[in-house]
Amino acid sequence: MESQFGMSGYIYNNDYEWETVGQGIRRKIMGYNKDLMLVLVEFKKGSIGYVHKHYHSQVSYLITGSFEVTIGSEKKIQKAGDVYFLEPNVEHGVVALEDSSLIDVFAPHREDFVKK
Repeated sequence: MESQFGMSGYIYNNDYEWETVGQGIRRKIMGYNKDLMLVLVEFKKGSIGYVHKHYHSQVSYLITGSFEVTIGSEKKIQKAGDVYFLEPNVEHGVVALEDSSLIDVFAPHREDFVKK
């Protein structure tokens, strides 16, 4: 259900459309209010989530596949079941080593993801 602050209540995957956000990358906002947002993201093999930073806290849970994850100047390989957690304003990015998916959770919500 849509509320004045976003989406709440029971949310069904098939009720929302994918948004292409880069070459081989698509996302679907699955729920948010002003304080919190959950986003499903799928990557084709070789797709790049370029290094960037933002003022939001972020935790990402890798659902399928594997990624080379960059946090600051450090790179590590993570696979399905792994998590990375980011404090605000920490540079980070990913490269999909195979077709992969993850869940991103942001606090507060990413205003730039919400279409007006």
